[in-house]
Amino acid sequence: MNRGAKVGIVGACAATVVTLGGLGAYNLVHGLTGGAKDVSDSSDNGANGPVPPAQSTAPPTGAQAVQVAQAFLHDWQAGPGSYPAAADDTDSASNAQSDLTGYRNGLRLSSIAFSGVRAGGPSAADPGATAVNFTVTAQVGGGSWVYRDTLNVVTVNGHPTVDWASAALYPTLLADQTLVAGPVNGAAPAATVTASDGSALTPARFPSLGGVISTLSQGAGSGGQVNGVEITNPDGNPPTVLTTFGPAKGATVATTIDAGLQAVAERAVRDTVLGNLPAAVVALDVTNGHILASAYANTGSEGDTALESASPPGSTMKIITAAALFDLADLNPQSPAPCLTKQDADSQVFTNESDVPNNPDATIELAFAESCNTAFIKDGFDDLVNNGDASDLSKEAYNVFGLGQWNIGGGLQVTTPQVLAQPQGSDAAADLIGQGTVQMSPLDMASVSATVDDGAFHQPVILPGLSPAGAAQPFNQNTAAELREMMEYDAHDPVGTAEPRLHDIPGSGGKTGTAQVGNGNSTNGWFTAYGNGIAVAALVEGGTSGVDTAGYVVQQLLEARG
Repeated sequence: MNRGAKVGIVGACAATVVTLGGLGAYNLVHGLTGGAKDVSDSSDNGANGPVPPAQSTAPPTGAQAVQVAQAFLHDWQAGPGSYPAAADDTDSASNAQSDLTGYRNGLRLSSIAFSGVRAGGPSAADPGATAVNFTVTAQVGGGSWVYRDTLNVVTVNGHPTVDWASAALYPTLLADQTLVAGPVNGAAPAATVTASDGSALTPARFPSLGGVISTLSQGAGSGGQVNGVEITNPDGNPPTVLTTFGPAKGATVATTIDAGLQAVAERAVRDTVLGNLPAAVVALDVTNGHILASAYANTGSEGDTALESASPPGSTMKIITAAALFDLADLNPQSPAPCLTKQDADSQVFTNESDVPNNPDATIELAFAESCNTAFIKDGFDDLVNNGDASDLSKEAYNVFGLGQWNIGGGLQVTTPQVLAQPQGSDAAADLIGQGTVQMSPLDMASVSATVDDGAFHQPVILPGLSPAGAAQPFNQNTAAELREMMEYDAHDPVGTAEPRLHDIPGSGGKTGTAQVGNGNSTNGWFTAYGNGIAVAALVEGGTSGVDTAGYVVQQLLEARG
């Protein structure tokens, strides 16, 4: 907050005069006392220098003390033009005048009024003084400040006078401190986080976004302010907040979240068809990477599995593997990809699900639709692993699909996907089908589908103003078209594993996945697809297949946009 004028330093400010009701005895008081003499400037005009103040040990009467206090307060209220007159009613006119000016400047005072002026008996701080208590109502920058204060009145050189101290301005104020009004330190409220339509996002409305809302409101979203009054210190110690003015108004953080689609996502991850299995889903706008929905449920201590955790994506990884085969091995959807019952690679035997037919004459497109592991192991290991160098899959994932460390905005943390450049042993083959060392989140796989549909990578963001860099390498448009051909074949031909969920969604394309986890003791269901201008990916932990678990989640979001 801006520092105000320090007490005791003269400033300049235009006067604002407000009539002080109940203090009409001002002229009478001055007539009785003749004004208090500034004893700090007294002199006997001789060789002995200034005459020390002659304060009586007997305090003034209550009536005398109130009269002097009323005179002082009257001139204080009248504004800067009357500060000299107010200072004359104290025992230190020069200090009082500069302190009153510092009070006005620091608080951005527009008016001040006093009420309840009454004698308070002998001063606890000075046995020779009579206390006069009163209430201050000050209109300062940001609001109206009301507080109780006290003046000590003493008798100096036979005249009742205000015993000046910084505490006359505020009870705990010290001589080297400053009263300041404005935005107060440490009181900025959390920001309001909104959906793209301007409606507020709250954890009660969207439980999955609780952590997102908290991070955005306290991080990128903070910046609102609370006005108030505080005492600042010259030594750099933290200020003391005396009061705040409300209600507080915080900043607003607009997100890319589509409130309607988020509501669908919240319901989908809790759908009874999933049997209470942990589930997560992310939906993106394919044209710009905007995160339209992100939801998860029943994940327990795992937290936000939509954005913050990753696991093997199973056969959904075949989208990237196919792209690498097309870009780096000059294959195409009609290239041979024998779908055999078993396939050896680097001393490990890979097999298919029991319902995948043995077909030595299969093509890449058919193997993709039927989700044949052995076909992708054979073509991938033969054409993408060269003399032990298995980096082609990693290059395609990071350079073309833009996978990597993403900043989606607002300090939100998202898991960095993993596709190792040099996997060891049989992992070079297992990675090709989304097992081995590969790690992805639903956010990552939604981005993969979005990249295919749009033919370009757009890094996902949740704050619309962000413009992150694109992928290191432009997406080959022939490859993009071939991938769309295969994903749409998977979605609409009866042989496709994604067809049961997508056949009624025109123009959609998808890919299923079932990933072994926990040393092969359990499986997760995956499903990623695009359609109706969005790309969606879902994960269901414990799902025995992607189509019968995660597929239902994705289907609901795609249909909601139809």
